[in-house]
Amino acid sequence: MQKVYHKVDLCVVGGGLSGMCAAIAAARRGIKVLLMHDRPVLGGNASSEIRMWICGAHGDNNRETGILEEIELENRYRNPNRNYSIWDSILYEKIAFEENITMLLNCSCNDLEMDGDRIRSIKGWQLTTQTWHIVEAKLFADCSGDSILAPLSGAEFRMGREGYDEFKEDIQPEKPDNKTMGMSCLIQARETNSPQEFIPPTWANKYLTDDDLPHRGHDIHHWSTNFWWIELGGAGHSIYDTEKVRHELLKVAFGVWDHIKNRGDHGAENWTLDWVGFLPGKRESRRYIGDHILTQGDIEAGGKFHDIIAYGGWTLDDHHPGGIEYLGPPNIHKKVPSPFGIPYRSLYSKNIPNLLFAGRNISVSHAALSATRVMGTCATLGQAVGTASYIAIRDSLSPRGVYEKRIEELKQKLMDDDSYIPFNIRDVPKLTKGARLTASTGDPEPLRNGLDRPIGGNENSWRAPIGSFAKYSFDKIESIKGMRFIFDSDLNREIHNVPCSYPLDAKKVSVPKTIIKDFRIEAKMEDANWKVVYNKKGNYQRLVNIDLDIKAYAIKFISESTWGEKTANVFSWDIS
Repeated sequence: MQKVYHKVDLCVVGGGLSGMCAAIAAARRGIKVLLMHDRPVLGGNASSEIRMWICGAHGDNNRETGILEEIELENRYRNPNRNYSIWDSILYEKIAFEENITMLLNCSCNDLEMDGDRIRSIKGWQLTTQTWHIVEAKLFADCSGDSILAPLSGAEFRMGREGYDEFKEDIQPEKPDNKTMGMSCLIQARETNSPQEFIPPTWANKYLTDDDLPHRGHDIHHWSTNFWWIELGGAGHSIYDTEKVRHELLKVAFGVWDHIKNRGDHGAENWTLDWVGFLPGKRESRRYIGDHILTQGDIEAGGKFHDIIAYGGWTLDDHHPGGIEYLGPPNIHKKVPSPFGIPYRSLYSKNIPNLLFAGRNISVSHAALSATRVMGTCATLGQAVGTASYIAIRDSLSPRGVYEKRIEELKQKLMDDDSYIPFNIRDVPKLTKGARLTASTGDPEPLRNGLDRPIGGNENSWRAPIGSFAKYSFDKIESIKGMRFIFDSDLNREIHNVPCSYPLDAKKVSVPKTIIKDFRIEAKMEDANWKVVYNKKGNYQRLVNIDLDIKAYAIKFISESTWGEKTANVFSWDIS
């Protein structure tokens, strides 16, 4: 078999949302990245193979932004019917056409070479080409979910539930054990305009009445029914037993649909089974040990760490390890502060100095994992890992060295890229702070307050009728190289990125009405005349960076239209 060798700055293993965001963040900063993923499509639990929603922090204006928001807005613009093939293609292009990323799909990491206590290279088998790929890198980021690099490298990790005594976590069992949350094979249904028959396979489970599915809501007419409770595997080994568990999950999945169609009146006469997931979506397996283990107590205290680089806000949502075989409530919910901070020290290995990680495998207790494992949170962790990797490569530092010497810079770079960090204020460029800021109407000062979303009752934005302008003026002619805008993408929008069922009257998605669609930039040039220096039509993104190379006495932003709102709302306008 042939062997192909690669040499890069950062190797990311795992192409779920956390791995994607890590690779993109690092590559856009200019370092060479290779992403190795063992599936034909990207997105992990959010891909068409598993189809779980992207969930994140609860509460007003707590939606995760940064690279994840860029991807979701792209999907809303190009995929109004939320078609999974189009969604897969959007995820694909974000990696395949990103400069500085080499992408290896259908490639499973299964070996590595160490250099002392550092990982020197990893080895992956690409099924479609029957090729071994050997990747040498300075840094490695394990975003594989199951933490494949842990047993291969000797990195410290945990698996299972801590006992109450270790961290005094009240949702943990009294004694530690090896049990985890389970995995799920989801199902999706489609409504038609005529009756549809379903003949179950002979091997499907039988659920004769609703009493056989206690606490498991299965009203297919409700927008939130995505059958996450078709779950097993937590009582065994959530890696080694996956194929056996998948076999049992398929019996459950087809049995549940048989129950809905054929066992009582569920209003499903015209509904047909549209899709069944044959790849289980996992919630928990190996968790790395970093310099800090995030605990339930940390989360309940708000996570106000000095090295906070991301945040969560999902509840403590711990699933019973018995899954559907447990007849009581399948999970417990315990509210926590939203947002709560997550420290950078939970994203790199305690004992392997060039290993980082992002996703559900970060350094957390089992209890804390129940709140940090959702994909919106995982994506922001990936962006933090990718950005930290850039700093480490640039300055020849280890991941721990970034914490010791560059943590404030890491936080600022993340906020510059619209990755929100609670309890922190983004540094505004010197040119922006020193200019005189005026507007045709309203108070424009929030445009440079370093806060890019509504927080604590403060809008932190300049809102004005379409056609209004804001203007920066200078005491002398200034060189302007670039601009950064944060527009309003409606952080409280409710419709998920992908559907859980297909009713005949399914809602389409669209670009949020609040986003500014058309705008222009005018500058007062050296000859004292105003000139249009930038004109944008059809914008649909929240974060907009513009490269310029002009000299001007003043510069003006004028809104021309939105995607539906009557007023224009801008959170940030920086010039540099």
